[in-house]
Amino acid sequence: MKSRSSARGGEPRRLRNVALLALMLCSLVALSIIRARFSPIASAGGEALKLKADESKLVVTTKQAVVNTESGDSADESAASTAAEAERKEEAEAKPGGGGDGSKPVCYETSRRSDTCEAAGDVRVVGSSQSIYVDTLDREWKTKPYCRKHDAFALSHVKEWTLRPFPSGDGGGAPPRCTTNSTATAFVLSTGGFTGNPFHDYTDVLIPAFITAHRFAGEVQFLVSSYKSWWMNKYIQIFQQMSRHDVVDVDADDEVRCYPSAVVGPEFHRELGVDPSKTPSGYSVLDFRKMLRGAFGLDRATATPSGDRWDIRRRPRLLIISRRPARGRAFMNERAMADMAASLGFDVRVGEPDASTDTSKFARLVNSCDVMVGVHGAGLTNMVFLPAGAVLVQVVPYGKLEWLARNTFAEPSAAMEIHYLEYAVQLDETTLSEHYPADHPVLRDPMAIHKQGWEALKTTYLDKQNVRPHLGRLKNTFLQALKLLPHDKETMN
Repeated sequence: MKSRSSARGGEPRRLRNVALLALMLCSLVALSIIRARFSPIASAGGEALKLKADESKLVVTTKQAVVNTESGDSADESAASTAAEAERKEEAEAKPGGGGDGSKPVCYETSRRSDTCEAAGDVRVVGSSQSIYVDTLDREWKTKPYCRKHDAFALSHVKEWTLRPFPSGDGGGAPPRCTTNSTATAFVLSTGGFTGNPFHDYTDVLIPAFITAHRFAGEVQFLVSSYKSWWMNKYIQIFQQMSRHDVVDVDADDEVRCYPSAVVGPEFHRELGVDPSKTPSGYSVLDFRKMLRGAFGLDRATATPSGDRWDIRRRPRLLIISRRPARGRAFMNERAMADMAASLGFDVRVGEPDASTDTSKFARLVNSCDVMVGVHGAGLTNMVFLPAGAVLVQVVPYGKLEWLARNTFAEPSAAMEIHYLEYAVQLDETTLSEHYPADHPVLRDPMAIHKQGWEALKTTYLDKQNVRPHLGRLKNTFLQALKLLPHDKETMN
């Protein structure tokens, strides 16, 4: 009786164990099915196969990165930028300069400041109506080809361009007939916006044009919208370095220009700079500066003396960027500054670039210099012509403007291989102290003026302020510049 009872008692335990084992096996099978459904499957090469659903989301997100002409809505920039960049790279690898398989235009956000569209196929440009007809399109795309996409004031001076599909055959008419043909890539950009200010000339137009056009190795034709003849005359040598074809004032053009591909809108990277990680072959702002030397016939690539030291025949040269007091940010003791610099052994030159300045001539002057000093402003953009190893001294006006100085000229200087020094104007060095009482917020609390917005800041601290640097403090800065120059320092003692 006892043995039978033990056998009957062990049988339920065995059944429970079998049930538990079966439950575990079922759980493992279920987990495997779930993982196979929701996780990427590893291929033989170890690469993950993308789900079709993910691919469709990528395409939709990318198209939302530019203005959709059907809805008129603009997608959120930060959400779309990563996906847009991923698709752009895939398209570029598939067909350089074109639209992947050639069946669609590639319209994508290249940065928070710029959108670019690319199309390949039968491309017909009608400049007088700012229209581009492409046989492979199935919808319209609109863009303003200027690198300040969120600046309403700048874009109010930039014409909108439309990429259109060919008219349909059923009563839609025919596409415009070609009157001239080219094997180059058409590149549409605008010289509207803030052009005329040298900083914006380079940051918004010239450097982005270089970034975008460099990969075509000269086989690109610039079709310039909002064309300004005086502006183009200043910079025509640069465009001639980037292209073997004539520059076209496209808005006034009566031709129907036909190309195998087109780019509409240049690509922006950073202020006065190029991000090599975003360029097809890793080219940088150093390549842009090399191109400038070729464009303007600049002799000096580096700030080195003849032989191994400076001598009486070739002293280090210092250029003071001058401004008229009425414009603001002028040196009120400019002559005394020049005399002090000469006493340190500098060959001092003074230059005041403006809209009428011969760009080639001034570029050669800057390139001949080893140190350039100026109050924060567009004139410091001429740093692009300085030889590598030269020194830029930026005088920052009173008013907590160090952030502005850093973004515009301090940060770009390193990538250009230019040494950077900063001289911050103190309260007793600004003419603002002559116009406001000591307890006025302009003098006592500059950040209160900043909070009033850009126009208040600009009017107060940039337009109405001139400076009178202490010669003793400035002398120390000039001595620092001398130590940074590539020469035998003992010759300057």
